[in-house]
Amino acid sequence: MDQKLKRMKELNTLLNEASKAYYAESRELMSNFDYDRLYDELQALEQETGIILAQSPTQRVGYEVLSSLPKEAHDTPMLSLDKTKDREALADFAGGQTCLLSWKLDGLTIVLTYQEGRLAKAVTRGNGSVGEVITNNARVFQNVPLQISYKGTLVLRGEAVISYEDFERINREIPEEDAKYKNPRNLCSGSVRQLNNEITAKRSVYFLAFALVQAEGVDFENSRAKQLEWLRSQGFSVVEYRKVTKETMAEAVQWFADHIEKNRFPSDGLVLIYDDIAYGRSLGRTAKFPRDSIAFKWADEVRETTLLEIEWSPSRTGLINPVAIFEPVELEGTTVSRASVHNVSIVKELALGIGDRISVYKANMIIPQIAENLTKSGNLVIPDTCPVCGGRAEILRTNDVESLYCMNPECQVKHVKAFALFTSRDALNIEGLSEATLEKFAAAGFLKEFADLFHLDAHRTEIVAMEGFGEKSYDNLMKSIEQARKTTLARVIYALGIPGIGLANAKLICREFDNDMERMCRAPKEALSAIVGIGDVLADAFAAYFAKESNVAMLERLLKELEIEKEEKDSQQKLKGKTFVVTGSLIHFTNRNALKELIEQQGGKVTGSVTGKTDYLINNDITSNSSKNKKARELQIPILSEEDFLGMLSEESPSGLLSEKQ
Repeated sequence: MDQKLKRMKELNTLLNEASKAYYAESRELMSNFDYDRLYDELQALEQETGIILAQSPTQRVGYEVLSSLPKEAHDTPMLSLDKTKDREALADFAGGQTCLLSWKLDGLTIVLTYQEGRLAKAVTRGNGSVGEVITNNARVFQNVPLQISYKGTLVLRGEAVISYEDFERINREIPEEDAKYKNPRNLCSGSVRQLNNEITAKRSVYFLAFALVQAEGVDFENSRAKQLEWLRSQGFSVVEYRKVTKETMAEAVQWFADHIEKNRFPSDGLVLIYDDIAYGRSLGRTAKFPRDSIAFKWADEVRETTLLEIEWSPSRTGLINPVAIFEPVELEGTTVSRASVHNVSIVKELALGIGDRISVYKANMIIPQIAENLTKSGNLVIPDTCPVCGGRAEILRTNDVESLYCMNPECQVKHVKAFALFTSRDALNIEGLSEATLEKFAAAGFLKEFADLFHLDAHRTEIVAMEGFGEKSYDNLMKSIEQARKTTLARVIYALGIPGIGLANAKLICREFDNDMERMCRAPKEALSAIVGIGDVLADAFAAYFAKESNVAMLERLLKELEIEKEEKDSQQKLKGKTFVVTGSLIHFTNRNALKELIEQQGGKVTGSVTGKTDYLINNDITSNSSKNKKARELQIPILSEEDFLGMLSEESPSGLLSEKQ
């Protein structure tokens, strides 16, 4: 018994850490295959011993949300689904009922609420009881209707997802290999939970409805299928589903299996639910699962093969990624011979060795992964040199994960990929400089630091003589380089390749320090982490970069080559002398700081309480009886919605709102 309890404690820790990373931090500590295997082992031990430890993942739904987004409790708990991998068990679950069988989408579950025909609120699933309010982001999803014909209160659930095409497109736009997203689910989670909905809009997030929770006054004839079709009639995209019975289950499951690779959106299984709403509700629920539905997880097709080698692939930041090369096997209809091993920790955990017999599968029937090492020789030697430059390679530990890095700052891969990022579209946007061309220029000694790009004219004769170049190509390149001299400081910061600092982050930092490069270079990480949307990790990376004098000196030389465009400010300052108080949730602004910033840019002032000196109260719920609304009415202070406020900034101010309050 002691050994079983010890193992249960170990499994609790492993699964909770993996769950926290997956749900709250959008990263993966283990594959779905391993998580399911360990979860099943824990569940079996709990049934055998009759003991369930505190914090057991078999008793808890999701994980506690961790972000600076507002939190809100769900009116009804969002439970997990019981699961099976047995097709016959799925048919038995249906019994004599008609059911709906649909994709189990692998994204982020969202609850949408509509009031009087307009989208009023969007909240993530969170931990099942409390979610994060992401209304502003849901408004820029690709297919969420902002207004519908139905005017009652509508509450529905669905999955926010990013298609495989958009996932690949976004990854192609990221030059550095280790910065690319591992899968669409992680990309979707980060996109939906952004503080800046401009980023969300660029990510092409879709919403697929899968359940109707409330729609007053509509008769659905006790059918979930009719609920979904009604949602479709209101303009919602609905998850693909099939009506099934016990007799037709096998055929329907096989149809979904055959269409996995054709499905635009990632899926990690199927969901079966009774069409008869009243019957399903009469079954009740357990502490964790509803009894009217069940999830079907694909039984992974696993094949044994032999590990031939580990290929170590360097990236711009120095991270050297291990890739397993094995004897080709047929998996889910395709030939597979490679699988990413992700990091040194996983290499060690699998105890890999050349010649080992390994089992491989496709995660969600798509992505090749190593399931298990049957030999566990552990004889693989982790290289201590970079496979490209021959410089020293070292294992570094970050958040308990070991990874291999090239420590040579002059490594050719770092050099070329750093220039590729610098010249990319969102950075300096210099056309005509592919990685192959940059590699040629670097090998010829033309490029040692970023400022050298603006002196390539010194090597005109050599460049024109290069294969693939000529007078016209050279002239076009010089023209593009000259155009790139005029840019913004945010683009320059992004172009430097500071780990984790994207263009949106760079804009936030530049705005905070009023585009003062000297202040930014000297900023302590405490000041950086206080910026909304930055946080400790990015602040550490930013501060560490400029702590190196060589980086500061390099930037100074670069800035001498550039013409930094000044941020234009509205000279009219339409809100000069006006005092505002902001309360309630926002729709058009990411957060109150963003609204405050705009007010201050226009010469206004924001305070925390309504007084006789307040000119306007901004509150989207104008008719509420909140204390601030009551105080504003007592003092005859105008209460504005965001739309009213934005109207104040337009050329023709409606209703004389900019005049003094009466």
